[in-house]
Amino acid sequence: MAPPKAKYRIKRDIKTFLKCLLYGITGVPDESDLKLFHALIIGPDKNPFPDDYPLSPPNVRFMTTGGGSVRLHPNLYASGKVCRSLLGTWPCPSWSAAQSLSSVLISIQSLMDENPYHNEPVHEKEREPGAANQYNEVVMHETLRVAVVGMVRNDAALTLPIAFEHLVQEEFMRNIEFYDLRASQKAALTGNVTVIIRYLTARVAYLASVR
Repeated sequence: MAPPKAKYRIKRDIKTFLKCLLYGITGVPDESDLKLFHALIIGPDKNPFPDDYPLSPPNVRFMTTGGGSVRLHPNLYASGKVCRSLLGTWPCPSWSAAQSLSSVLISIQSLMDENPYHNEPVHEKEREPGAANQYNEVVMHETLRVAVVGMVRNDAALTLPIAFEHLVQEEFMRNIEFYDLRASQKAALTGNVTVIIRYLTARVAYLASVR
């Protein structure tokens, strides 16, 4: 049970978040635990809000890891760790009570750019010519395999809120042509997802038609 001050701030943050329409970010509070908040970011630990929140940052766990087997970004570890100074997981000016749930999720969303290679401090410049492109191509493939196909099929058996399941399917269908093109271009890589994407397209379309 969260202390009264933390409970009040958690409720206020959630209420504010739900009023704000943040592009690409959806979240729902857990039905049974006030200290648990589910977030889906397009482009998290059992208790994200500590007892002394907002004096301490929420605990965030990245769930799209292929069951702990894939690191899709230098700041998003296969273990689920999210490396951001805002969360106190990187030695820089970090969390303050002025921050909020929305600022945390926007900070994580900002990591999802076209050049994840350069998010690693030691990789501000390429170690060798072509290293960034090679890294980005692997991340693109693994993103299709784990964050697209894996999430639609729920390969990692995550417990997703119903609202997330529908949103994942809608986002999949909205971007299906891009996914199919990229998967076809990278068909030679291990874990070819082209056939699976086409199968899922038909299945998701069918599920949408019967809802």
